[in-house]
Amino acid sequence: MEWGMANRMAQLIQPDGHALFLPVDHGYFQGPTRRLEEPRKTIEPLLPYADAIFITRGVLRSSVKAESTKPVILRVSGGTSMVGKDLANEGITTSMEEAIRLNVSAVGISVFVGSDYEKESLLNLSKLVDDGEKYGIPVMAVTAVGKELEKRDARYLALSCRIAAELGARVVKTYWCEDFENVVRGCPVPVVMAGGPQVDSELGVFEFVHDGMQRGSIGVNLGRNVWQNDFPVAMIKAIRALVHQNATPKEAQKIYNTEKEKEPKKS
Repeated sequence: MEWGMANRMAQLIQPDGHALFLPVDHGYFQGPTRRLEEPRKTIEPLLPYADAIFITRGVLRSSVKAESTKPVILRVSGGTSMVGKDLANEGITTSMEEAIRLNVSAVGISVFVGSDYEKESLLNLSKLVDDGEKYGIPVMAVTAVGKELEKRDARYLALSCRIAAELGARVVKTYWCEDFENVVRGCPVPVVMAGGPQVDSELGVFEFVHDGMQRGSIGVNLGRNVWQNDFPVAMIKAIRALVHQNATPKEAQKIYNTEKEKEPKKS
């Protein structure tokens, strides 16, 4: 691995081999998502506890201080919205030159395996990998399912993750599922877990994160389950303990309960 690529990967994946990524890119297709209406206010208190932030160029420029040294994973796919016909019909929205200008550690793109736009999204990934390898910038592939949440089973996700890795993704973001070890085993690059819509309880989040870590994930890429929580700082501190301190779900719940007493409830 070239020095630049290795250095950027080391910025993302910590010395213990684990990673906590904070995605705040939801507005690229959802618009002003609940509790992400004013990105700067959401991001600033959480940034110290994340290993990297997954973000679009517009929100990076408008809502993250240039003095920040936090590694950036730049969302570079889009072109669709929740009110459009098909979320899978994405294209590459941001050039690799722009990523270099923004001094990012990686770029991220969604792939939609099994959709009407499977081929286009996979070729987008391949093109992005070509450009990333040229400049030493890793690509994170996101195994998106659009609005078809029933696709979140091990067979489908294992297929999607393996294809993304085969096409050159250095990291894959996918959903936790039953038999998650089968997803990880078939993917020869690191896997981080997505959260999707909020889980019913904090303990439910802690349980799936812990289970996924035990089954081979290197960490998480959780957004709404963190910043839509009433106590987001307490939430990210508890998740950080799961990822980096091998805490149990009950230990994470205890951290959450303690930390939320120090934090005003999110309005």
